[in-house]
This record gives sequence, structure tokens and C-alpha cells, in this order.
Amino acid sequence: MYYVVMGVSGCGKSSIGAAFADAIGGVFVDGDDLHPATNVAKMAAGTPLNDADRAPWLRDVGAAFRGHDGDVVIGCSALKRAYRDIIRDAAGGPVTFLHLHGSQAVIADRMAARADHFMPTTLLDSQFAALEMPDADETAVTVDIDQPPAAIVAAFVAKTGKDFA
Repeated sequence: MYYVVMGVSGCGKSSIGAAFADAIGGVFVDGDDLHPATNVAKMAAGTPLNDADRAPWLRDVGAAFRGHDGDVVIGCSALKRAYRDIIRDAAGGPVTFLHLHGSQAVIADRMAARADHFMPTTLLDSQFAALEMPDADETAVTVDIDQPPAAIVAAFVAKTGKDFA
């Protein structure tokens, strides 16, 4: 199975994604590691990415699923339906999106507390402006992040309906 842990920057995609992968015996890939250096430099400078910047990265995210056996979990913002469509097309198979949803205030506090990340808090407004909640016709599960990480992971495990025992 292919899973994308999605949401705005600072919502916990990397930590929750790694813990979810662990819980299901899968492999975790951090989508941030797939960004080209030009994207990282642009974000680090406080400039939001545009769709042209994101397109090659999103194709790489989808293609990364095919490089692994078994269950694969990738942390990727996947903010817009069009971005999720690119990932699904590149993956070549069904993708379940695990949406980490939270208020802008909670996420801003978390971003301010983290160190050594290229995404500044000044770009959070652009992330929320771009966010399109998953549509009913998409395979997606949304969990509120205002709870302990173990509870978030447990909710994703329960809501995906797969027996991971």
C-alpha cells in the first residue's frame, strides 16, 4: 500500500509519517529529501513555491513509491487536489492520503519551536491559502493534530482499516 502523510508545513508529516510506517511495518520516505536544491533555497529565502516549482518534485514523490517493496509512507504536503493527482499518476497505483489537520495557531507554535528546518514560519500563510481539503472521491483520512502523536498514529492505523498485526 502507498500512503502520503499530508498537510501544511509544521503539522508533523515527518514524525507522524515515520511512526505510522513503523506501526504498519512499512518504509518511511521524507518528501523534503526529494526537493531539488533550488526549491529548498527558494523556501529558505522566504519565497513560496509555485506550481511549476512543485511539479517535478511531486512526480518524484509519486515515483519514490515504486522504489520500495511493501507498504511505503511518504511525508509530502500534497496541499492541492492537482498535486495529489500528480502523485497518484506517478505512483502507478492507489495512494491513501493521511491528512494531518490543525489550526494555523497550533502549527505556527510548532514551527516556531523547531530548529534547523528550511521552511520559515512566514510561509505558513501561503501554505494555508493553498490547502485544499481532500475531496470525498479521494482515498483520504483526516486526523486532528491537537492530540498526542501516539493517538494520531493509532487513529490513522484504525481508520485505514488494514490489519497490521
